[in-house]
Parts: sequence; C-alpha cells; structure tokens
Amino acid sequence: MLYREYLEKVGELLDRVRETQGEQIKNAAELLARAIKKGGVVHVFGCGHSQMFGMELFYRAGGLVPVNAILTPALSLAPTAPLSTFGERQEGLAGAILDNQVINPEDVMIIASTSGRNAVPVEMAIEARERGMDVIALTSLQFSQEVTSRHKSGKKLYELADVILDSLSVPGDAVMGIEGMETRFGPTSSVIGFAILQALVSQTIENLMKEGYEPPVWVSSNLDEGDAINKKHIEKYRGRLENL
Repeated sequence: MLYREYLEKVGELLDRVRETQGEQIKNAAELLARAIKKGGVVHVFGCGHSQMFGMELFYRAGGLVPVNAILTPALSLAPTAPLSTFGERQEGLAGAILDNQVINPEDVMIIASTSGRNAVPVEMAIEARERGMDVIALTSLQFSQEVTSRHKSGKKLYELADVILDSLSVPGDAVMGIEGMETRFGPTSSVIGFAILQALVSQTIENLMKEGYEPPVWVSSNLDEGDAINKKHIEKYRGRLENL
C-alpha cells in the first residue's frame, strides 16, 4: 500500500536527518540562542509553500516567542499561486521586503527554499548578511546542486548561508511513483523541514537554559492559563514581530 510506503520513506528520511544533520542543528541553535539572549529576533522567510515554515515557528504553542514570520503577500499562495511563482523570481524584491521589517544586527535569519535557486531567497540571504545577520538556510543540497541559479550572481541559497539545514529532499521533492503514471508525487520537504525546525527550537531552548536564561515560550490559548501568559509576550514583542 502506497500510504505505508510513503510513511516508511518519511521515517527513513527522519533517520537520515538524525544521523547527518545533528552538527548543523547544533550550530544553528548556537546562533539562535545567542540572538535571543541578546534581545534579538529570529526572522523566518520563504516563498510559496516555504512560507509555511515561518507560520510553523511563529506564534506557535510550545514555540519560541521572538520569531518573526515574514509573510509577504506577493509571495503567498493567496490570492493566486502562480503569482507567487512569478514573484519569487524577481530581483530587487528582497531588499524592499527587509526595508519594511524592524531589523537589528543581533537578529538572525532563517531562509527556507527547497531548491534554493530563485532570486528572492538568494537575494534575501545577501541582504540579511549585509545588514549584519547570520543566515541559516533550510534547503535541499541535492536539489540545489542539480539546478542552476535564477539570480544574476549565479549563487544558490546554500552558498550564502552560515549554516545549512538539509531537508534531504530529492530533486522535484516528490518521492513516490506508481506504474502507468509518469509524474512523481508525495513531497517530503514540508514534513522533514518542520521536524528539523522544531528540533532546532528544542536545542535552542536547551542551550539557553544551560546558560541560565529562560526563553519566552508561547503557551496554548486552549489552556486556561494561556491567554494571560501570551498577553505579556504580545505586549513585550509587538513592536518587533510583524504579525502581532
């Protein structure tokens, strides 16, 4: 049954992540912990479906509070998905996006792009570094290394990152096939990417607690105490997190 095969493939990828990405996750966690301890913010950026990674980390029950999801409407699947495909290939857009964010040098930037080839995520890495931020890329090295860059620099996202978190996605992202059907299906970048990022959050919290710093964490609003706790976080971070 294909549902079992898909779940087995996801399980195998998670095993590979645990075996191959530990050092990168620890390195990224050091950057996040340092930024948060200094009062900085973790910005998360992606285009199209990669905006989901920002949504996963922002305002998430059990997640770190100082996370700013950059959810640019022109790069969203709404109102029309093809517009986001067009938008992510436009040079010059990343700088304009960052001009409308509150950026401090102690901040850190996570950029998600499975292919890592399009102009906006590449340029976002360039712009973030020019503004003093460390850059963490969530991408697929195999996918990126098999395609060409769509940015004038000829660079791809992973070449501009301080730390690379590899989702291990195959080129095209789809791992499933069936006899009689040419098109592959069953993408894995989202489920693996979510797991990597939540592992990163967990490691970041461990690092901070070992340093004697208890980081702010969102509490589920469906717990009785959640609203009162979260209200304090919102009051403190409203000026730094775009969507609060």
